Parts: sequence; structure tokens; C-alpha cells
Amino acid sequence: MNLKEKLYHHCLDYVNQRLQVCENRIASIKEDLFSETKSSAGDKHETGRAMLQLEREKLGHQLATIEQEKKLLANFNPDAMHTQVRLGSIVKTTQQAYFLLISAGIIKVDTESFISISPQSPIGQLMISKTVGDTVTFRENTFEIVEVS
Repeated sequence: MNLKEKLYHHCLDYVNQRLQVCENRIASIKEDLFSETKSSAGDKHETGRAMLQLEREKLGHQLATIEQEKKLLANFNPDAMHTQVRLGSIVKTTQQAYFLLISAGIIKVDTESFISISPQSPIGQLMISKTVGDTVTFRENTFEIVEVS
């Protein structure tokens, strides 16, 4: 398994775990909504239901984001090599190594660490279309791109 495949599989596992947590929480909220009975303290009951509805709505948005990430991952080709930074690129700089696919935090592969970021993230947007030798300035830090694959 090559480096890009390892990074991809980590991202896939990350998204699947987030999906499971989100689905479990939605199921729990649905159960809470249906099992809650009206008490004599009507306002308290309505406030509780409203809070559960808001939480369910928030989780619905998270679920939509996770589904978009799953579609993106399903269309990803880990064998594609790049000379210019774009979706799916591994970008090594003078300061850090990045994997531009989804925001999944720090991924350790063998002895290297990569920050998995979305191309829509602020630093991802700055790196898109750059090539080896280009510099990027982010939050007053300037670094050079030394490898793109």
C-alpha cells in the first residue's frame, strides 16, 4: 500500500467513525423525542423538546457534511500523482506535510506526520495550484513547497 493509499484509508476510517457517532446520536434523540411524555410542567417539556429538535437539526447538517465527504472519498484515486497542488495531493513544505482531501486532523504514517486538510480550508485555498518551489504565507508564516505528489 502506497503512502497516498494509507492516508486515504485513514480518512475513510475517520469519516466512517464520525458517521457512526452521528447516526447513533440521531437515533438517541429520536428515541428521546418519542419517549418523552408531557409532564405537568408544560413549559419545561416544550423547552426540552425544542432543545432536542435543535440538536437533531445540527446533527442533520453534520450528517450532510459527512455524506459529502464520503462521496468525495468514493471518487478519490490514490494512484493519481500531481505536480501541481490539487484535491488529493500530498504536499510537503519546509514546515509541515499536508494531505489535501478532507479535514481529518493529524495522520501518522510510519515515521511521518501529515495534516489532513480540506482544499476549502484557508491554508488549502492558499496552496491550490502551487508547485514545487512556490511559497505560501499563512498567518505571518512563510514556507516553501518542496514536494507535491
